[in-house]
Amino acid sequence: MLRIATETKLTPQQVMQKAISFFGPDGLKLGITGQTETEISFEGSEGFVTMAAGVKKSKTSVEFTTREWESQVEQFIMIIH
Repeated sequence: MLRIATETKLTPQQVMQKAISFFGPDGLKLGITGQTETEISFEGSEGFVTMAAGVKKSKTSVEFTTREWESQVEQFIMIIH
């Protein structure tokens, strides 16, 4: 399991939309198992990804917890930078 955090200039809403496109049914085909304005959870047969995004000091802080999707989370972090 991996826990990792990053910051981006994107808004939390933009990060959420990019996460849905990347991890969701049109991307890596993970199912969305929960979603609020600031958090989203994805699950597949081999593991999960959870993400939370919020504004801190004029930047968006994004935190991930994942199992079996570590390299894909790292790829997504590169996309949102």
